[in-house]
Amino acid sequence: MDSLGPRIKQLRLEASLNKAALARKVGVSDVTISYWESGAIKQIGHERLVALAEALNCPLSRLLEGDDAVLSSPLYLYGKSPAPWLDPAANRIALPGEYLPGTNWKGKCYLVTPAPGEHFDYLAFGDLAAVGPTAAYEMPGRYLIEGGMGLFIGQLERGGSGELLYSGEAKTAPKATPLPASDRLIGKLLMCWRQEGA
Repeated sequence: MDSLGPRIKQLRLEASLNKAALARKVGVSDVTISYWESGAIKQIGHERLVALAEALNCPLSRLLEGDDAVLSSPLYLYGKSPAPWLDPAANRIALPGEYLPGTNWKGKCYLVTPAPGEHFDYLAFGDLAAVGPTAAYEMPGRYLIEGGMGLFIGQLERGGSGELLYSGEAKTAPKATPLPASDRLIGKLLMCWRQEGA
């Protein structure tokens, strides 16, 4: 897989943009574009990656993975089991560690979005999330959980006694409560992209 820097330059040239024009579209300086292309800056924030893909008029997957990537549509996430990546035809995406600061994720990763008519805490219709399938709690964060009522997303953390504490997105919700023993983790949200204006 090519590194991100040369890929940004290649896509910029394909889009017939000079560094200054691309910088204006993304909202950074042309020096920053130079640093990205040379690899002097290796970590680019999620919002900047999305803005960069839009400015270059290319899918985020092409920016992250290059032309060799299998372009795939996001998997629809439903409020009932099974997890969408259990479909044998589900395409994975590759997210190198440099795009996931603060995590050491090395497993499979899938791009998901809520199916029409479905509602999830922390993930609105039109949003995208990179989800890594896992049954294990690794660190505080948002997880896809399978419970008695189906699939849901919750913020998890460890309590003082080692128990998993769950909280939802609702502003009026009480503080974190213990996750029922019957609920099980099926994925971790590694990265999210919110639809602009949402």
